[in-house]
Amino acid sequence: MRPVDLDPDQCLILLREKGETVRWQPVSPTLMRYLQRHAEQRHATETGPLFRYRNGQPITYRRYDHLWVRIGEHLPWVHAQQISTHWLRHTTLTWVERNFGYAIARAYAGHSASGGDAGMLFPS
Repeated sequence: MRPVDLDPDQCLILLREKGETVRWQPVSPTLMRYLQRHAEQRHATETGPLFRYRNGQPITYRRYDHLWVRIGEHLPWVHAQQISTHWLRHTTLTWVERNFGYAIARAYAGHSASGGDAGMLFPS
């Protein structure tokens, strides 16, 4: 995600997902403010990566994995439950499906109606 991918007026972020899927995702006004503040404080350029270290360098994918290891060291339940970014996505989609239905969860997940995985919200 890049700062240019934030639409604060409509509280939308542009997501680039696997399979070259690009879609707008609504976010809360609070999250939008914090994303904008992070970009500003970390001196992110409009077309460069949004998430950065304090020194302004872009965060790598490996950093996300390491963060979950560190969190697990301080919160034993995170380690015991094997919490990860993927786990959060799966849990969120399960909650959306149970509260709003299968079709809404598919749309929220960005799954296409013709993706060939009918009946599978979480293809492996």
